Amino acid sequence: MLCGLFMVWAVFSGTAFGSEDNSRAGTRVFNFLKIQIGSRATAMGGAFTGVANDESSLYYNPAGIAALDGKRFWAGYHNNIFEMQSGFLGYIHPIGQSRKIGLYIDYLNYGDLVRTDINGIEDGTFSGSDMLFGAAYAMEVAPQLSFGGAIKFIYEKIDTNLATGFAIDVGGKYTLGDERTSLGLMIQNLGMQLSAFTDGGEKYPLPLYIRGGASSYLKGLPLLVAGDLIFPTDNDIYFSLGTELLNLKPLYVRLGWTNFGLNYKTGSSKDDLAGLSAGFGVEYRRMQISYAISPQSELGTSHRITLSGGFQ
Repeated sequence: MLCGLFMVWAVFSGTAFGSEDNSRAGTRVFNFLKIQIGSRATAMGGAFTGVANDESSLYYNPAGIAALDGKRFWAGYHNNIFEMQSGFLGYIHPIGQSRKIGLYIDYLNYGDLVRTDINGIEDGTFSGSDMLFGAAYAMEVAPQLSFGGAIKFIYEKIDTNLATGFAIDVGGKYTLGDERTSLGLMIQNLGMQLSAFTDGGEKYPLPLYIRGGASSYLKGLPLLVAGDLIFPTDNDIYFSLGTELLNLKPLYVRLGWTNFGLNYKTGSSKDDLAGLSAGFGVEYRRMQISYAISPQSELGTSHRITLSGGFQ
């Protein structure tokens, strides 16, 4: 069991296989909150705080859902590294001309892990899972300015041990007068652990993030470009860059990079792709199906597929 728990911690700590140590790494609970959601944003390197113009705004900047038209849905599957599986399901509903509410569920299953006793002798398998239930609200306070927030209840289980938590996200988005450039700011996972894995056990802080981002539809070029600067409380500051090619509609081609990928490098031949991501989306009527691939050096490669769209 100890080996399995170490593997789970190592994956989410972010620097366990990195070339540099950080004393804050591994000091937070509910680290599945760090896993990016949605194929489009992931393919763009996670640089989406300033974009925030589709259903994945529920995760990256809830202020962005205020400008979405009609009713929206969002569903996806993530084939993660180490045979971990995750997915999400979300719905956005208008409650006025400039106000929206959203509900979503996010889950992660660790798969089977080997249980060992104190002497390292194998004794069957165990598993673990995480689940998040979120509710969001956003409104346009001016034609080019919106604010939003989300309340999240968090549940985590490893073998027979349970823990719960509570968090909020708050964000804002401002579109410049050229209507091509947007700025976003978000505080993510501001909350606390409500119950520990064991009775009377120590409670730990959540992985708090402050995200700032900008995006622009380039004048004269069929490109959306975006960049995010992320301040995590349990790691070093890092940034993400992304782009989306728009002139092949109904096909969209996406590419991204984040220097957080440097943490996954181990000196192997696979290091060159660490931090890169790519993907595409195909539109049909009011729906879009998107795919993203994210190599993570020796840890493996993750794949995401997302279906999103709107209906009356």
